[in-house]
Amino acid sequence: QVQLVESGGELVQAGGSLRLSCAASGGTFSNYVMGWFRQAPGKEREFVGGINQGGGSTSYGDSVKGRFTIARDNAKNTVVLLMNSLKPEDTAVYYCAAGGWLVTTPGPYQYWGQGTQVTVSS
Repeated sequence: QVQLVESGGELVQAGGSLRLSCAASGGTFSNYVMGWFRQAPGKEREFVGGINQGGGSTSYGDSVKGRFTIARDNAKNTVVLLMNSLKPEDTAVYYCAAGGWLVTTPGPYQYWGQGTQVTVSS
């Protein structure tokens, strides 16, 4: 059983940057693809990005390409989401997830964190 804990969400002005972290425990972190999703009120959970087990392959949602970067440190069991040029439409609860495949849908991810709120003011 893998436990995931996100941190780093806060209120930020448009154009600003944030760094979200996800700490994993209870499993072999390097065995898992790690994904970031977000969910705004009244909307479906949206794929933000993901990174494969070794960190050599990443994938991003269209709405964040060129602005967000995912990186992982398997020695520290952490994955980070670096967010630049933030927009009000990036406001959402951000979740990290662990799974076996780098896919853009939430279903295949087995483990989820509790989420961290990101609010971008205009």
